[in-house]
Amino acid sequence: MNSIATKSGLDKHGLEELVSMVLSFARNQGVDQAEVTATQNIGLSVTARLGEAESLEYANDRGISVTVFKDKKKGSASTSDFSVEALREASKKACTFAKFTANDEYAGLANAELMAEHPPDLHLAHEWNIDSEGAIDIAIECEDAARSYDHRITNSEGATVSTNTGIHVYGNTHGFLSSYPKTSHSLSCVVVGEERGSMERDYWYTTSRDAGSLESAEVVGRTAAKRTVQKLGGRKIATSNSPVLFAPEVARGFIGHVIRAITGAAQYRRSSFLLDAKDKKIFPDFMCIHERPHILGGMASSPYDAEGVRTTERDLVVNGILKGYVLSSYSGRRLGLPTTGNAGGAHNLIVPGDSEDLQSLSKQMGEGLLVQELIGQGVNTVTGDYSRGVVGYWVENGQIAYPVHEVTIAGNLADLYKRIVSIGSDVDLRGGIQCGSLLVEQMKIAGA
Repeated sequence: MNSIATKSGLDKHGLEELVSMVLSFARNQGVDQAEVTATQNIGLSVTARLGEAESLEYANDRGISVTVFKDKKKGSASTSDFSVEALREASKKACTFAKFTANDEYAGLANAELMAEHPPDLHLAHEWNIDSEGAIDIAIECEDAARSYDHRITNSEGATVSTNTGIHVYGNTHGFLSSYPKTSHSLSCVVVGEERGSMERDYWYTTSRDAGSLESAEVVGRTAAKRTVQKLGGRKIATSNSPVLFAPEVARGFIGHVIRAITGAAQYRRSSFLLDAKDKKIFPDFMCIHERPHILGGMASSPYDAEGVRTTERDLVVNGILKGYVLSSYSGRRLGLPTTGNAGGAHNLIVPGDSEDLQSLSKQMGEGLLVQELIGQGVNTVTGDYSRGVVGYWVENGQIAYPVHEVTIAGNLADLYKRIVSIGSDVDLRGGIQCGSLLVEQMKIAGA
């Protein structure tokens, strides 16, 4: 069977021509400004369960969206039909919608001088020359490694191999038109363990833009199984105020609440627990957060943001002090500030560690709760109130003593962030926030 790479049919120049065409349609209808985004993504996903292929999905998604501005009014429309008639109709619809929207003095494209004139090649595309049979073989190998790890692994929810190749094109009436390809590949495994009538499940995954950087099928499977059997025999614990140590895979989410609170939308809507926090201390002295959008092959790297504004390196937090917000041109205008090149989100946030790894931080903690997984959505970024269910372990004398269940941690983020005492160098590179293990001095732990 042919590989997905040879079947993709992605055409950068063709998509750019379509974007130019839609911009021309919009101009002909007398709009003040317009922007057009086109995407095409080809993907393959295979899941194997109990030694056999369970599902195989092939995706070919595409779409074009057009946004127009006329007399400070905004209208948008989109289509997955790339015929000339459909694209012309989408442009007309956007113009029609703009007639019925409210006037917004802040609406419009980002300033022309901010466009990325020479976008760098960030090596975001590394196609994986794999067919469905090859993907099935890898998924089976991964699941077999998990199922053979320990006799207590009694069932499986399967192992999944996914690969995606895409192209993103953006253009606007400033004359900006650019595109870049990107890929994403992953391998994951979920298994179930049982001991003395108690059942637990856990997972592991690896993801990268380059398939050559993925963890091996055996490592992913065995890690999923190891995490599962470690959770067997969980106990309840007493309610207390104790130190809490977040493993790297959950620490990045804990830090992520800051980013949502300092977005322009949260600030101008006055709906943030970090309202007007610029130049104020929100973390301990040792903490910094750097935005590095141009990391080669980075999972959140981008040469420009969703408005074509060039992305740049900056320091969001220095010595615990917030230095700026995460702004698009619209939210920036609402706040009387320039865009930070973050329309569409932040790009590769790096949280440097001041310690070694999870083991060293466990020793530093001595006694407390190690959080390996969080449950529920109990986070209010307006008030900062934080309450999450926890899957993890109780630590005594710096060592894991036993797994715990039916545990909740709680507090207020504004206070919890200032209680961070150390961050490890065991950074999880799988997401847009790169952070190691994170130790909080004290949190409310609700147990039995």
